[in-house]
Amino acid sequence: MQALSSTRREFLKTSTIAAASLPFVGALSSCARAEEPGRKLGFALAGLGSLSTYQIAPALQKTKSCKLAGIVTGTPAKAEHWKAQYGIPEKNIYSYNTMEKMADNPDIDVVYVVTPNALHAEHTIKAAKAGKHVLCEKPMEVSTEKCQQMIDACKKAGGQLAVGYRLHFEPNNLECVRLAREKVFGNLKLIQADFGFRIGDPNQWRLDHALSGGGPLMDVGIYALQATRYLSGAEPVCVSAITTVTDPAKFKDLEESVAWQMKFPGGILASCTSTYNFNDMDRYKVFAENGWFELEPAYLYDGIRGRRSDGGQIHFPSIDQFAAQMDDFAQCILNNQPTKVPGEEGLRDVRIMMAIYEAARTGMNVKIG
Repeated sequence: MQALSSTRREFLKTSTIAAASLPFVGALSSCARAEEPGRKLGFALAGLGSLSTYQIAPALQKTKSCKLAGIVTGTPAKAEHWKAQYGIPEKNIYSYNTMEKMADNPDIDVVYVVTPNALHAEHTIKAAKAGKHVLCEKPMEVSTEKCQQMIDACKKAGGQLAVGYRLHFEPNNLECVRLAREKVFGNLKLIQADFGFRIGDPNQWRLDHALSGGGPLMDVGIYALQATRYLSGAEPVCVSAITTVTDPAKFKDLEESVAWQMKFPGGILASCTSTYNFNDMDRYKVFAENGWFELEPAYLYDGIRGRRSDGGQIHFPSIDQFAAQMDDFAQCILNNQPTKVPGEEGLRDVRIMMAIYEAARTGMNVKIG
């Protein structure tokens, strides 16, 4: 998993959180431009690390309703490289300190925030104040307070906010949701979901708590958490958890591995694990009254496949999940419809992850309100 195991660009930690002071230009003007027949929505990528480089930018070349229109970066050399590679006009290149100037740029309709976790609120709020819709990578932020600030800023601006939950558009995962919802094997009883990998460079931002907000739970564990929620179609009511660290030098202020259990309404249980300590942990399995179904791998960019207890296979052709996600968001904007992965969905995950950390810290069951 190149984009999950390699380091994104080390972002400037001195980036200011202050909101832009220039007068706000509303998102409604952007919506009006978006409704022009046949017009593709212009996306600006904020953050040019490995995910943008190897997944999102190439996916934009495959979309039907989107185009790469601009970039936001703190590295001039990257700006020059992307300008040459994708033919991005100089006027559509911004730094994190000049994002407010997007308000005067009709080429850009959406800002896709792909910066480290703890900078998502800052960059989302700046984009919203510039009158742009926002698609933000997961996790939405590192606290529920910051998530709410993002939601409030986009609502005040009249723009949409979506979170990058690409598996909501992936056909094999959607098939498992169908099996669960239609109770093909009866009522669900237990969901086992795990995702982890062995992390490399000890100096990368993912291992800096100030930027990541936590360890594997905030990075890949959120996929396992999400799976339990979209498979069960419910919200957990309580959680217990433990964390472990075997390399305190490398994991000095965040977990190396985490395991947690959740109870859902109706008695459904979930058992989940996430780690930065070993590879080949990418799966979920759902047990129901009369059988089971599973995906392994479950969360990758391609190659997802699974099985059913009745001998059936779950193996739909791979799609570009990022392209599907961006096209769906573009259509939501063009048709003035809500996204199925709004900021409120991201807030729910962050609230649950904070409860998982509290449960691990206290050794107690924690209720999730």
